[in-house]
Amino acid sequence: MSDTGAPDVSDENPLLRVEGLQKHFQINEGLISSLLRATMGKEADYVHAVDGVSFELERGETLGLAGESGCGKTTTGMSLVKLHEPTDGRIEFRGMDLTESDDEELDEFRQNAQMIFQDPFESLNPRMTVYDTLAEPLRIHDIENETARIRRALEFAELQPPDHYFDQYPHELSGGQRQRVAIARALVLDPDFIVADEPVSMLDVSLRAGVLSLMERMTEEFNLSVVYISHDLSLLRHMCDRLAIMYMGEIVEKGATEDIIENPQHPYTRSLINAVPVPDPDVGRERVELAGEVGDAIDVPSGCRFHGRCSEYIGDICETDSPSLEQKAEFDDDREVSCHLYDSCGKQS
Repeated sequence: MSDTGAPDVSDENPLLRVEGLQKHFQINEGLISSLLRATMGKEADYVHAVDGVSFELERGETLGLAGESGCGKTTTGMSLVKLHEPTDGRIEFRGMDLTESDDEELDEFRQNAQMIFQDPFESLNPRMTVYDTLAEPLRIHDIENETARIRRALEFAELQPPDHYFDQYPHELSGGQRQRVAIARALVLDPDFIVADEPVSMLDVSLRAGVLSLMERMTEEFNLSVVYISHDLSLLRHMCDRLAIMYMGEIVEKGATEDIIENPQHPYTRSLINAVPVPDPDVGRERVELAGEVGDAIDVPSGCRFHGRCSEYIGDICETDSPSLEQKAEFDDDREVSCHLYDSCGKQS
């Protein structure tokens, strides 16, 4: 922020800065359970979906969030675009603190930040035509040249001729066409930032390459910053500049995508990468078997949340002290790892 209080939008600052993001959901209780808890003086239980996520995203950069189902990837993405109100932490967009912004600033942010959801059939209103679907955000933000903008967005999404789709409803479109409409809706406001949550997982394999190629072109031509959410590491390797690996609501490793894929450092990251099928049977790969189950997101394990499943457990410190996500000096890249295998100097213990 500048001395005048106005957001600092200079190129020296990241487009998006996230610090200590948390999102906890209170457990829904029945009437009797709620009364018993109140009588016994117990506090409500919460699911710790996201618990202290921090990262920065530069203009034109792509970041992948990877991890098992339930690790907090989607909740993080929805919190970034304010579809979930964060429990704690700080989100800055072009120098503006979204956690303390007023309605006018939030309107400006929502015009510049969009989300592409996993299932286009669920995310598109079945009672609205394609034209009305794309027109709605323009009307909300009072933007002129409605038809020209809609036509341009549909053309970019390779729905030709665009006028042919104006009066069509989602059920009249194929899965690939519906996802292209979802992409067009995200682009119609000319945003700077997009969260793409499993954008091709609901599509047939034959359609995925075309949609991914479209999203690559979208990122390059509009200089967009994109957070891709996926469990598919091959997709993230192809699409993302940097990668963040999540486990139980926390980022456990972060760095350049190729560096992480080729040389993972956190035991959980190694297990994820080694679980990816290899097309060449002659290429050997050491399998890392994970013991046990994912920890309880309500009664969160102490220390490192991965310690009960870790194949490289080193002692009591794993159970008592929570490791911090830090850059390790021994790595040539800008790697950050949250693991007690490395001491403060980046040396393996």
